[in-house]
Amino acid sequence: MKVTPLIFPILILSNLSLVAQESTPPSTPARQAQPDLPVSTTVMRTNSMSVLDDKKRLGPNDYVSFRVVEDRDEESQHLRVNDNGELEVPYIGLVPAKGHTCRELAYSIKAALEKEYYYHATVILAIERVSEKSRGRVYVYGSVKGQGPQEIPADESYTVSKAIIRAGGFGDFANKRKVKVTRKNGQDFTVDLKRVIEEGRSEEDLVLQPDDQIYVPQRLINM
Repeated sequence: MKVTPLIFPILILSNLSLVAQESTPPSTPARQAQPDLPVSTTVMRTNSMSVLDDKKRLGPNDYVSFRVVEDRDEESQHLRVNDNGELEVPYIGLVPAKGHTCRELAYSIKAALEKEYYYHATVILAIERVSEKSRGRVYVYGSVKGQGPQEIPADESYTVSKAIIRAGGFGDFANKRKVKVTRKNGQDFTVDLKRVIEEGRSEEDLVLQPDDQIYVPQRLINM
């Protein structure tokens, strides 16, 4: 009985298998979805004022990112809307911000910058963090550098020393030993902030309540 050689057909099948493997394109791994960037981050990467937010209105203690596109070497700056609703902007100082949107405020700042400092200014402004609801207000007056109402932050224990710092510090002839706090129920406290600040007596730093009035009297001699 004659046996037919099978070597040649096997070689043909082997070659066809190799060709099929080479012609099959390699599988492409699935592309991972890119995480969404925060709105403020996305806005700060733009060079166009037309995309700035025109809905959310700014208020005290809101934080914003600020930059001028033409300052190519400058990174964005982080600014806070103060208790009086103003934003301190480089070059031009305090600008009313409360009640304005980022787009409105950016165009206002742009106009002010172009009056004196820039031939053309593209101002990019974006909200970083919105202030949590205030727990009320206190009122600081007397021998301080910035008298007026202050919002009590929702996320911290707000003391007399913090209120004085936010008011810009003591005046030149302030009596630091006799800072008076008056509650709306008529109760009075006297806080020795000289001891609190210079001797570290933090336990004597009175925690403020809504509607407290802080009065810093003057000394006759600057000591």
